[in-house]
Amino acid sequence: MTASSPDRRLRARLRRLTSATAAFALAAGIGAIASPAMAADGDDETTDAGVVELSVAIGSHGRITPGASATASLALQNDTDARLSSGTVTVEINRTPLTDGTAVSTWLDETSAPGEFETLGSKATDAVDAGGSDRITVDLAPESLADLAPGVYPIRAGLSGASTGALDSDDLVSRNVAADSVLVVTADAVQVGVIVPITATPADGVLLTADELTELTAADGELTAALDGVSGTAAVIAIDPAIIAAIRVLGTAAPANATDWLERFDDLPNERFALQFGDADVTVQAQAQLPELLQPTTLAPFLNPLSFPSTPSTPTPTPGSSTPSPTPTVPDAPVLPDDEELTAVDDAIDGIVWPLAGARSEDLATFTGYFGGEVTTIVSSAATDAVDTAHATADGHDLLVIDDAISAAISGAAAESASGARQRWLAAASAQLYFAGQATPQAPLLVGLDRDETRDAAALREAIAAVDSPGFDLSAVRSAAASPVTLVAGAVDDLRVNALQNMLVDEGTLATFATILDDPQVLLSRERIRVMREIAVGVPETKFSTNVAVHRAATNDTLHAVSIPPSSTIQLLSANADLPFSVRNDLPWPVNLRLTVAPTDPRLEVQGSNEVVVQANSSARVKVPVSARVGSGELDLRLNLYSPTGVLIDGPQTVRVAVRAEWETIGLIIFGGLAVLLIVGGVIRTVLRRRRESADESDGADASAEAEADADTHAGEKETT
Repeated sequence: MTASSPDRRLRARLRRLTSATAAFALAAGIGAIASPAMAADGDDETTDAGVVELSVAIGSHGRITPGASATASLALQNDTDARLSSGTVTVEINRTPLTDGTAVSTWLDETSAPGEFETLGSKATDAVDAGGSDRITVDLAPESLADLAPGVYPIRAGLSGASTGALDSDDLVSRNVAADSVLVVTADAVQVGVIVPITATPADGVLLTADELTELTAADGELTAALDGVSGTAAVIAIDPAIIAAIRVLGTAAPANATDWLERFDDLPNERFALQFGDADVTVQAQAQLPELLQPTTLAPFLNPLSFPSTPSTPTPTPGSSTPSPTPTVPDAPVLPDDEELTAVDDAIDGIVWPLAGARSEDLATFTGYFGGEVTTIVSSAATDAVDTAHATADGHDLLVIDDAISAAISGAAAESASGARQRWLAAASAQLYFAGQATPQAPLLVGLDRDETRDAAALREAIAAVDSPGFDLSAVRSAAASPVTLVAGAVDDLRVNALQNMLVDEGTLATFATILDDPQVLLSRERIRVMREIAVGVPETKFSTNVAVHRAATNDTLHAVSIPPSSTIQLLSANADLPFSVRNDLPWPVNLRLTVAPTDPRLEVQGSNEVVVQANSSARVKVPVSARVGSGELDLRLNLYSPTGVLIDGPQTVRVAVRAEWETIGLIIFGGLAVLLIVGGVIRTVLRRRRESADESDGADASAEAEADADTHAGEKETT
């Protein structure tokens, strides 16, 4: 089928319709339809109370064989905050078939189709509680569908007579809650293969952590849902090898359910191939003229040797004896897996790339150069000018072509958790599949699901089962004859190309910055993976620019994570001293630095180079010896931080130094003078004290002599008497 412009818009239209299923509501909270155009004759005012939704499908995913009887399955959902009373559902068909995919799009988008509708059947409905749902089966008379020729027919259903109590039923009868879909009548079986991408984006943009793996591979996790959805189908799996690597790098520390998930994935019989690491887009790399595809620089920094047990050495027998030596054996160092072992996808088909839409013929030539030989590129049918065919060539380059319209509908069904709404997507897919099969009845078709990391297992399984063919063999399709096609001329995606080139420039700056680390790869490996994830195929245009801006801001923060904090004026009160300077490290790893200090005045001598190691998330003080040749004055010191290889990390920072070295001399003179005064004062006090003591001794001797003389006189006088 030639990919017409309306067909290429089917994806957007169907998504608008799904989001619009709740667009019609009455003031009391009743009324929602699968097609908003059906409510044009009623009030479309919405309320906070919620809506009532109705969906309809006939047959299996909207398909029946010619002459077969069928039933209509309807789903009624009451999302209002009031009880919905009983009513009546009516199913109608328009016997004028839709002519092509464009007509299908017009009917589903605008509820516009030629011909008249007639009733197939009706049934009374039970009351539905607030927030509840009900499924109604309407038996259709065998003869009502028996005369339908193969084709695609518009169908619709309506609910009347129901009320939430705010409006009388007469008003509600004229404002039916309605749904529209299609019925496909066909006996032809088209071989269809479905490609299901499995990706998972970690919060930090590098590798999934143990906690993230625990959540994703739990019984209700998204990765578990992906395997549950493809299990038992013939779907081809496109796996991001970063998921497998995230489990393997943890070794014995990997969560048990994650290792079980990996074993289950390996055991699946489904065909598979590996996406680029992180699902990085190959097209933007080619358009950015990269000489080779981006790959992780190394995954070694993510390995913990303790999580990879060592194997003990075998004891060596003693000479001349078969008995092992009793010498204790020493365990061998653990053998760590290399990058190839960590990312290998067992039994994967080689040489397939699935880039973002927009690859040009010259890009395909670049892909061949990247892989050093033949490579098969998956492209959308919207990018070719040919009828539907799974295997094609363009300018000698091998292609796998996925049908754009069917892929849009199946992707919508796989993302829809509500069963009723999902049936409408599947009916649309059946209609597009019918027209594709009519155009090329013998050719196999390929369907590719959108990148979606939050699918429900039941929805994914039903979406795949609605179209895929048991036993589909992708390898056989690749080896079959290819149809020549021409790629629709595309333009270079300047937004993504410029962003990638800028991020790679930043990565080069980080590479020189990382020389401050013992192992630069602890930083550079993470950076490369983040760059690859920024250009992932699954990143929508609405988020791309924001994501890149956040990434570049984080890179800038890293480049400024090691620095010399500003310092106030330093007072130098001595001719010789050690000046302290601070160095800050906000990185989670230790850094090796060289601090250089240069004065602006030769009268101050400084130790120019100073080695320093700053631990992770900390600061260190570096004491730099200086010697002043001037007694007083102010001058500047220029500080720079370098890596051991001479890369400037931060600087120059200017620090003002106020030299007051004369205060040291003045202080010494003052202290010396005081010491002399104290000494002199002490001597004087000692001399004076000794003089006083001598005088006191002399006076005492004289007094003693006088006393003795007086005593002798008195004695003489007594003798005379």
